[in-house]
Amino acid sequence: MRAAASPWIRRWSRVVAPGVDVLDLACGGGRHSRWFASRGHPVMAVDRDVAITVWAGMEALVTPQVTDLETGTWPLGQRTFGVVVVTNYLHRPLFPHIVGAVAPGGWLLYETFAAGNERFGRPSNPDFLLRPAELLEAVAGQLRVVAYEDRRVDRPAPALVQRIAAVRGSVPGW
Repeated sequence: MRAAASPWIRRWSRVVAPGVDVLDLACGGGRHSRWFASRGHPVMAVDRDVAITVWAGMEALVTPQVTDLETGTWPLGQRTFGVVVVTNYLHRPLFPHIVGAVAPGGWLLYETFAAGNERFGRPSNPDFLLRPAELLEAVAGQLRVVAYEDRRVDRPAPALVQRIAAVRGSVPGW
């Protein structure tokens, strides 16, 4: 059984314009790539695990890119996307690249574990846990924060998370 898309990502995907291109960074098993592709969005799915080529090859709108995001240079150059999705992944040196990959009028939808999560298990290493307000700091002065949470969740398992939905510029009718 495939993992379902995060409720945060599902909620905020409703504000995304039809057909815009999506970057699913550190996509893992592709739950968000599949979610957006099933709604007609072309998706670039990036992960270091070559297994993405298997499942992505079965999705008409998903283009896999196998790359280790934590070594070498940013693999996407100056390319921008209508949506950049990051979940359950943190590598702080990428923050400027991630924010820079959001196109004008585009969205950053980011959700990952926060400090204090070590009470619940993994991840527990501070290198993989966001500090208080760290996502807000990462987008400050560049993206407009529409929603932000720093809270405990109980599903799929108890965890402390930070989540942000932020847009570059303004959104008509918003």
